[in-house]
Amino acid sequence: MQPPPEVILVTSNAVHCDGSGDISPALGHPRVFLRIDEKGFVECGYCDRRFVLKGGPADDGTIA
Repeated sequence: MQPPPEVILVTSNAVHCDGSGDISPALGHPRVFLRIDEKGFVECGYCDRRFVLKGGPADDGTIA
């Protein structure tokens, strides 16, 4: 399995992603709302960005 392109540490289990970041939101993808489950992370279906819940089961302490 290939690692996700970007990992973002979050404090809420409800997140949204529009593919922006270093680029303008107009160049991203439609905004999607995601919910982190018992695994402690969720990946965006458009850009594969991974959102990890701080202190959750997927938080290995390597992300600041």
